[in-house]
Amino acid sequence: MYKVDLNCDMGESFGAYKIGNDEEILQFITSANIACGFHGGDPSVMNKTVKLALEKNVAVGAHVGFQDLVGFGRRNMHISPREVYDITVYQIGALYGFVKAYGGRMNHVKPHGSLYNMAARSEELSRAIVEAVYKVNPELILFGLSGSKLVKEGQKVGIKVANEVFADRTYTDKGTLTPRKEENALIDDRNEASKQVIRMIKDRKVISASGNEIDIKADTICIHGDGEHALAFARRIRDELKNNDIIIKSI
Repeated sequence: MYKVDLNCDMGESFGAYKIGNDEEILQFITSANIACGFHGGDPSVMNKTVKLALEKNVAVGAHVGFQDLVGFGRRNMHISPREVYDITVYQIGALYGFVKAYGGRMNHVKPHGSLYNMAARSEELSRAIVEAVYKVNPELILFGLSGSKLVKEGQKVGIKVANEVFADRTYTDKGTLTPRKEENALIDDRNEASKQVIRMIKDRKVISASGNEIDIKADTICIHGDGEHALAFARRIRDELKNNDIIIKSI
């Protein structure tokens, strides 16, 4: 029997700027990664998104990133492991306040954008994130790129980890995500995305952008909430998972 979590990055609107279709997408997912005000989001958006997620019985997680609103957290930053620890604790705490105010429970933590990708390759940054999660609440689940250093560091410490795969991204031969600056980084076709997801779950394989087959583990599938086709992707992938007798459930 196959089982998987379906997560989406959301709560990334801020001020007068609207990003994504959070309320609509929430009906198709099981976990929400909510921005904590650094790469996106603001207190009012965090409050609203937490409330909506809890009402839909969707697991709530902190989506922590670099303090880079202009770059949407997708620009690399020269930052020390200590600073990574500090910003991770800070953002988890900010979202936890809203979750607690609604009588809910925080389920997980997922780094965003460049912080996510840098931690996937760096033991030092991964260790800082893991330490922050562990010290805030060792029961929180850490989402990380499947097979990455972030997942491995979490396993070393003994916290719960979830290997994350992506429906709308392509992979390199090393199992990392193809950089967004490259033309083939994103998957825009719903059929192609669905096929990739089913293969990753059932066969534990993914075809890289260069055509090679690589091993992968899929505990949770990510759909980017800011993507142009996010809502359509969420609906299609959920339907395909059900058609393939794959149970969709939060971790």
